[in-house]
Amino acid sequence: MTSSETTAQGTVRAEGTVHPWIEAAPAPVDRRLYAVTPRLAEVRRVVPVTPRMVRVTLGGDFAELLGCAPTDHVKIFFPPEGEELPVMPQVGPNGLVPPPPGTPRRFRDYTLRRVDRAAREIDVDMVLHAGGLGSTWAAAAAPGMKVGVLGPRGSEVVDPSLDWLVLAGDETALPAIARWLSELPSGVSVRAVIEVADAGEEQQLVSAADVDVRWLHRDGVAAGESTLLADALADFEFEFPTGRGFVWVAGESGALKPIRRMLRNHPALDARCVDVDGYWRRGVVNHDHHGGED
Repeated sequence: MTSSETTAQGTVRAEGTVHPWIEAAPAPVDRRLYAVTPRLAEVRRVVPVTPRMVRVTLGGDFAELLGCAPTDHVKIFFPPEGEELPVMPQVGPNGLVPPPPGTPRRFRDYTLRRVDRAAREIDVDMVLHAGGLGSTWAAAAAPGMKVGVLGPRGSEVVDPSLDWLVLAGDETALPAIARWLSELPSGVSVRAVIEVADAGEEQQLVSAADVDVRWLHRDGVAAGESTLLADALADFEFEFPTGRGFVWVAGESGALKPIRRMLRNHPALDARCVDVDGYWRRGVVNHDHHGGED
């Protein structure tokens, strides 16, 4: 058994297990906020990625779109049933203006899988599942269809000079993980742990980095009800290599609670080097993943 102590910064650490860079290194995440501009966009292409995911390319006024991080996301506003145009969002001094009473908000959050400002395009990968506003729209998406786009409202830019990364999540986190891997330079060590419905949902991930990917298959267990991700991360021996690193995990909010507790209490990790983000919550529409989580 090792003894532990609390530093002046409040970080609990066990003797002999904390890397020396933790206390001396600067914070690895640069958080940036942007003014948001509503944009009307048109579907240019729809390409199946897997049996349960499609990539929708949207064209519009994206030449000056702000944002620069793999986890950047936007709100996509879908047209009311039977109509071609979305109700465009209104932004006030306090943020997004709520719709009139009784009017549902027809939007969902999506990660920017690709941004091509020169071509004025963005890609969003959409999960197909039974029911749901975004999934229903994505299943019928075709060139020429219109949506509204708002954001991104900010970026969390992780220090590109880090030596290693651990990236983990379910299929809702996969677009961010895939983009992150595609943008990493050589020389970075990455461990990716990704939970999907079955083997058919695995994707080819391209990266110049040194990447080790482990796919987890639910095989009939409903999304958000599996413990595969938590079990895999608990079994994974966090013997981090020498150097500076970062751990990022995203998925269903409830399923991430044991992961968040485990990483918060890990003696070799500074809280600044961990981000666990509840992207969605079972039974909750438009879950605010910016809010605090237990």
